[in-house]
Amino acid sequence: MDFHSARRAVLQLLDAVVPADRPALLRWMRTTRDFDEFIEDNNEIMLKNIAEDLRSCLPIETMLSSEQLALQKIQQQPEPTVHVDAFLYDEDFIDSLCEEGKMSRNYCMVCGSHQTAPLRFISHSFSLVELKFIYNHVLPDLSGKILVDIGSRLGTVLYGGYLYSSALQLYGVEMNEDFCQLQEMVIKKYQFADRIKVLHADICTQDSLLQNADVVIMNNVFEYFLNEAEQARAWEYISHHVRKQGSLLITVPSLQEALSGLQTNIQLSLWVEEIPLTYDVYPEKDIDREALEQIHLYKILQH
Repeated sequence: MDFHSARRAVLQLLDAVVPADRPALLRWMRTTRDFDEFIEDNNEIMLKNIAEDLRSCLPIETMLSSEQLALQKIQQQPEPTVHVDAFLYDEDFIDSLCEEGKMSRNYCMVCGSHQTAPLRFISHSFSLVELKFIYNHVLPDLSGKILVDIGSRLGTVLYGGYLYSSALQLYGVEMNEDFCQLQEMVIKKYQFADRIKVLHADICTQDSLLQNADVVIMNNVFEYFLNEAEQARAWEYISHHVRKQGSLLITVPSLQEALSGLQTNIQLSLWVEEIPLTYDVYPEKDIDREALEQIHLYKILQH
Protein backbone atom coordinates (compact mmCIF):
# COMPACT_ATOMS: atom_id res chain seq x y z
CA MET A 1 0.00 0.00 0.00
CA ASP A 2 1.47 3.35 -1.02
CA PHE A 3 1.31 6.55 1.04
CA HIS A 4 -1.83 8.00 -0.57
CA SER A 5 -3.76 4.74 -0.23
CA ALA A 6 -2.66 4.37 3.39
CA ARG A 7 -3.65 7.96 4.19
CA ARG A 8 -7.08 7.41 2.64
CA ALA A 9 -7.53 4.16 4.60
CA VAL A 10 -6.63 5.83 7.91
CA LEU A 11 -9.07 8.69 7.29
CA GLN A 12 -11.81 6.22 6.37
CA LEU A 13 -11.11 4.29 9.56
CA LEU A 14 -11.36 7.46 11.64
CA ASP A 15 -14.59 8.37 9.90
CA ALA A 16 -16.02 4.99 10.89
CA VAL A 17 -15.26 5.46 14.59
CA VAL A 18 -18.19 6.30 16.85
CA PRO A 19 -18.07 10.14 17.13
CA ALA A 20 -18.09 10.04 20.93
CA ASP A 21 -14.92 7.86 20.93
CA ARG A 22 -13.04 9.74 18.23
CA PRO A 23 -11.38 12.31 20.58
CA ALA A 24 -10.08 9.49 22.80
CA LEU A 25 -8.69 7.64 19.78
CA LEU A 26 -6.94 10.75 18.45
CA ARG A 27 -5.52 11.49 21.90
CA TRP A 28 -4.18 7.93 22.08
CA MET A 29 -2.60 8.26 18.63
CA ARG A 30 -0.81 11.46 19.71
CA THR A 31 0.59 10.07 22.96
CA THR A 32 1.04 6.30 22.54
CA ARG A 33 4.43 4.62 22.32
CA ASP A 34 2.88 1.75 20.34
CA PHE A 35 4.13 3.31 17.09
CA ASP A 36 7.77 3.52 18.23
CA GLU A 37 8.86 0.45 16.28
CA PHE A 38 7.59 2.06 13.05
CA ILE A 39 9.30 5.43 13.51
CA GLU A 40 12.69 4.47 14.96
CA ASP A 41 15.53 5.57 12.75
CA ASN A 42 18.28 3.19 11.72
CA ASN A 43 20.77 4.85 14.07
CA GLU A 44 18.51 4.23 17.04
CA ILE A 45 18.05 0.61 16.02
CA MET A 46 21.82 0.19 15.77
CA LEU A 47 22.37 1.68 19.23
CA LYS A 48 19.76 -0.67 20.66
CA ASN A 49 21.55 -3.59 19.01
CA ILE A 50 24.81 -2.43 20.61
CA ALA A 51 23.07 -2.24 23.98
CA GLU A 52 21.86 -5.82 23.52
CA ASP A 53 25.39 -6.98 22.70
CA LEU A 54 26.79 -5.29 25.80
CA ARG A 55 24.06 -6.61 28.10
CA SER A 56 25.12 -10.14 27.18
CA CYS A 57 28.68 -9.37 28.35
CA LEU A 58 27.92 -7.70 31.67
CA PRO A 59 26.08 -8.37 34.94
CA ILE A 60 22.81 -6.49 35.45
CA GLU A 61 24.43 -3.91 37.72
CA THR A 62 27.03 -3.25 34.97
CA MET A 63 29.82 -3.00 37.52
CA LEU A 64 32.97 -5.09 37.23
CA SER A 65 35.04 -6.64 40.01
CA SER A 66 37.90 -4.40 38.83
CA GLU A 67 35.90 -1.34 39.99
CA GLN A 68 36.41 -1.82 43.71
CA LEU A 69 36.51 1.87 44.64
CA ALA A 70 33.31 2.60 42.72
CA LEU A 71 31.54 -0.33 44.35
CA GLN A 72 32.62 0.87 47.80
CA LYS A 73 31.45 4.44 47.11
CA ILE A 74 28.05 3.24 45.94
CA GLN A 75 27.67 1.19 49.12
CA GLN A 76 28.62 4.24 51.20
CA GLN A 77 25.86 6.45 49.78
CA PRO A 78 23.54 7.90 52.48
CA GLU A 79 20.55 6.09 50.94
CA PRO A 80 20.51 2.64 49.31
CA THR A 81 21.86 3.07 45.79
CA VAL A 82 22.26 0.75 42.83
CA HIS A 83 24.05 1.29 39.53
CA VAL A 84 21.79 0.77 36.53
CA ASP A 85 23.34 1.66 33.20
CA ALA A 86 20.90 4.00 31.45
CA PHE A 87 22.15 3.06 27.99
CA LEU A 88 21.62 -0.66 28.54
CA TYR A 89 18.42 -0.49 30.59
CA ASP A 90 15.67 2.01 29.80
CA GLU A 91 12.57 2.36 31.99
CA ASP A 92 10.61 -0.28 30.08
CA PHE A 93 13.48 -2.75 30.38
CA ILE A 94 13.78 -2.09 34.13
CA ASP A 95 10.04 -2.67 34.51
CA SER A 96 10.35 -6.05 32.79
CA LEU A 97 13.29 -7.02 35.02
CA CYS A 98 11.29 -6.05 38.10
CA GLU A 99 8.38 -8.18 36.91
CA GLU A 100 10.76 -11.11 36.49
CA GLY A 101 12.14 -10.57 39.99
CA LYS A 102 15.64 -9.81 38.67
CA MET A 103 15.60 -6.22 39.91
CA SER A 104 13.70 -4.06 42.39
CA ARG A 105 12.93 -0.37 42.47
CA ASN A 106 12.45 -0.43 46.25
CA TYR A 107 14.25 -1.52 49.41
CA CYS A 108 12.83 -2.64 52.73
CA MET A 109 13.17 0.05 55.41
CA VAL A 110 12.50 -2.45 58.19
CA CYS A 111 13.50 -5.99 57.33
CA GLY A 112 10.46 -8.22 57.00
CA SER A 113 7.95 -5.37 57.00
CA HIS A 114 5.90 -3.77 54.23
CA GLN A 115 7.58 -0.40 54.74
CA THR A 116 9.51 0.23 51.53
CA ALA A 117 11.14 3.22 49.88
CA PRO A 118 12.44 3.82 46.34
CA LEU A 119 16.03 2.85 45.62
CA ARG A 120 18.29 5.56 44.24
CA PHE A 121 19.52 4.67 40.75
CA ILE A 122 22.74 6.08 39.32
CA SER A 123 24.23 5.60 35.86
CA HIS A 124 27.70 6.15 34.44
CA SER A 125 26.35 6.14 30.87
CA PHE A 126 23.99 8.44 29.01
CA SER A 127 20.64 6.98 27.99
CA LEU A 128 19.64 6.85 24.34
CA VAL A 129 17.41 9.90 24.84
CA GLU A 130 20.27 11.82 26.48
CA LEU A 131 22.64 10.94 23.65
CA LYS A 132 20.16 12.18 21.06
CA PHE A 133 19.59 15.33 23.12
CA ILE A 134 23.34 16.03 23.23
CA TYR A 135 24.02 15.48 19.55
CA ASN A 136 20.75 16.85 18.13
CA HIS A 137 20.08 19.78 20.47
CA VAL A 138 23.15 20.68 22.57
CA LEU A 139 26.15 20.49 20.25
CA PRO A 140 26.56 22.40 16.98
CA ASP A 141 27.62 20.80 13.70
CA LEU A 142 30.81 18.85 14.44
CA SER A 143 32.09 18.54 10.88
CA GLY A 144 35.89 18.47 11.00
CA LYS A 145 35.90 18.52 14.83
CA ILE A 146 37.62 16.31 17.41
CA LEU A 147 35.56 15.01 20.34
CA VAL A 148 37.07 13.46 23.47
CA ASP A 149 35.06 11.42 25.96
CA ILE A 150 36.88 11.22 29.30
CA GLY A 151 36.09 7.95 31.02
CA SER A 152 34.44 6.42 27.95
CA ARG A 153 33.44 3.22 29.81
CA LEU A 154 31.07 1.32 27.45
CA GLY A 155 31.70 3.81 24.62
CA THR A 156 28.12 5.07 24.34
CA VAL A 157 29.14 8.70 23.76
CA LEU A 158 31.45 7.53 20.97
CA TYR A 159 28.82 5.38 19.24
CA GLY A 160 26.24 8.15 19.53
CA GLY A 161 28.74 10.64 18.09
CA TYR A 162 29.55 8.33 15.21
CA LEU A 163 25.90 7.91 14.27
CA TYR A 164 24.43 11.32 15.14
CA SER A 165 27.27 13.69 14.29
CA SER A 166 29.80 14.39 11.55
CA ALA A 167 32.73 14.62 13.98
CA LEU A 168 36.04 13.99 12.24
CA GLN A 169 37.39 11.86 15.11
CA LEU A 170 35.94 10.55 18.37
CA TYR A 171 38.40 9.58 21.10
CA GLY A 172 37.55 7.65 24.24
CA VAL A 173 39.98 7.68 27.17
CA GLU A 174 39.36 4.86 29.66
CA MET A 175 41.51 3.60 32.54
CA ASN A 176 39.74 0.24 32.91
CA GLU A 177 41.16 -2.32 30.49
CA ASP A 178 38.04 -4.51 30.66
CA PHE A 179 35.86 -1.66 29.38
CA CYS A 180 38.41 -0.83 26.68
CA GLN A 181 38.11 -4.39 25.40
CA LEU A 182 34.31 -4.14 25.32
CA GLN A 183 34.54 -0.91 23.32
CA GLU A 184 36.98 -2.48 20.87
CA MET A 185 34.57 -5.38 20.41
CA VAL A 186 31.74 -3.00 19.45
CA ILE A 187 33.97 -0.85 17.24
CA LYS A 188 35.10 -3.90 15.29
CA LYS A 189 31.64 -5.47 14.95
CA TYR A 190 29.93 -2.26 13.78
CA GLN A 191 32.89 -1.00 11.71
CA PHE A 192 33.37 2.26 13.60
CA ALA A 193 37.18 2.21 13.50
CA ASP A 194 37.49 4.86 10.79
CA ARG A 195 36.35 7.59 13.23
CA ILE A 196 36.52 6.10 16.74
CA LYS A 197 39.68 5.39 18.72
CA VAL A 198 39.81 4.19 22.33
CA LEU A 199 42.87 4.88 24.47
CA HIS A 200 43.57 2.73 27.53
CA ALA A 201 45.11 5.54 29.55
CA ASP A 202 44.93 7.96 32.45
CA ILE A 203 43.55 11.26 31.15
CA CYS A 204 46.41 13.00 32.99
CA THR A 205 48.79 11.64 30.33
CA GLN A 206 46.83 13.05 27.40
CA ASP A 207 47.87 16.71 27.25
CA SER A 208 48.11 16.88 23.43
CA LEU A 209 44.73 15.22 22.95
CA LEU A 210 43.02 17.65 25.31
CA GLN A 211 44.74 20.66 23.78
CA ASN A 212 43.44 19.73 20.31
CA ALA A 213 39.91 18.75 21.37
CA ASP A 214 36.98 20.79 20.09
CA VAL A 215 34.50 19.01 22.39
CA VAL A 216 35.20 17.28 25.71
CA ILE A 217 32.50 15.21 27.41
CA MET A 218 32.62 14.11 31.07
CA ASN A 219 29.75 12.11 32.57
CA ASN A 220 30.12 11.34 36.31
CA VAL A 221 33.71 10.83 35.41
CA PHE A 222 35.77 10.98 38.62
CA GLU A 223 33.59 10.97 41.73
CA TYR A 224 33.13 7.21 41.95
CA PHE A 225 36.49 6.17 40.53
CA LEU A 226 39.11 8.37 42.22
CA ASN A 227 39.75 9.58 45.75
CA GLU A 228 39.43 13.33 46.40
CA ALA A 229 43.13 14.09 45.95
CA GLU A 230 43.17 12.23 42.62
CA GLN A 231 39.98 14.00 41.52
CA ALA A 232 41.52 17.40 42.29
CA ARG A 233 44.67 16.47 40.34
CA ALA A 234 42.65 15.33 37.33
CA TRP A 235 40.50 18.47 37.28
CA GLU A 236 43.59 20.71 37.57
CA TYR A 237 45.16 18.85 34.64
CA ILE A 238 42.05 19.15 32.49
CA SER A 239 41.54 22.84 33.25
CA HIS A 240 45.18 23.46 32.35
CA HIS A 241 45.04 21.66 28.98
CA VAL A 242 41.45 22.17 27.74
CA ARG A 243 42.16 25.72 26.62
CA LYS A 244 41.31 25.97 22.92
CA GLN A 245 39.26 29.13 22.55
CA GLY A 246 35.62 28.38 21.71
CA SER A 247 35.91 24.65 22.37
CA LEU A 248 33.04 23.09 24.27
CA LEU A 249 32.80 21.11 27.49
CA ILE A 250 29.80 18.96 28.46
CA THR A 251 29.62 17.75 32.04
CA VAL A 252 27.32 15.77 34.31
CA PRO A 253 26.92 17.07 36.95
CA SER A 254 27.73 20.80 36.65
CA LEU A 255 31.33 21.94 37.10
CA GLN A 256 30.30 23.74 40.29
CA GLU A 257 28.94 20.55 41.79
CA ALA A 258 31.81 18.38 40.55
CA LEU A 259 34.42 20.70 42.08
CA SER A 260 32.63 21.41 45.35
CA GLY A 261 34.54 19.95 48.27
CA LEU A 262 37.75 19.51 46.25
CA GLN A 263 40.90 21.49 46.92
CA THR A 264 41.72 23.07 43.56
CA ASN A 265 42.90 26.43 42.25
CA ILE A 266 40.45 26.41 39.34
CA GLN A 267 38.64 29.71 38.80
CA LEU A 268 35.65 28.76 36.68
CA SER A 269 34.80 32.35 35.69
CA LEU A 270 38.22 32.69 34.07
CA TRP A 271 38.10 29.30 32.35
CA VAL A 272 34.57 28.74 31.06
CA GLU A 273 31.24 30.37 30.32
CA GLU A 274 28.12 28.25 30.81
CA ILE A 275 25.73 28.18 27.86
CA PRO A 276 22.05 27.86 28.90
CA LEU A 277 20.27 24.86 27.42
CA THR A 278 16.66 24.40 26.37
CA TYR A 279 15.37 21.17 27.86
CA ASP A 280 11.81 21.34 26.46
CA VAL A 281 12.67 19.66 23.16
CA TYR A 282 10.79 16.39 23.59
CA PRO A 283 6.98 16.51 23.66
CA GLU A 284 6.73 12.98 25.05
CA LYS A 285 5.46 12.90 28.61
CA ASP A 286 7.72 10.06 29.75
CA ILE A 287 11.03 11.78 29.01
CA ASP A 288 13.16 12.12 32.16
CA ARG A 289 13.41 15.91 32.30
CA GLU A 290 15.44 15.72 35.53
CA ALA A 291 18.14 13.65 33.79
CA LEU A 292 18.38 16.14 30.91
CA GLU A 293 18.77 19.00 33.39
CA GLN A 294 21.91 17.34 34.77
CA ILE A 295 23.63 17.99 31.43
CA HIS A 296 25.61 21.24 31.35
CA LEU A 297 27.36 22.93 28.41
CA TYR A 298 30.35 25.29 28.73
CA LYS A 299 32.42 27.30 26.24
CA ILE A 300 36.13 27.71 26.86
CA LEU A 301 37.06 31.37 27.18
CA GLN A 302 39.93 33.12 25.37
CA HIS A 303 43.39 32.65 26.90
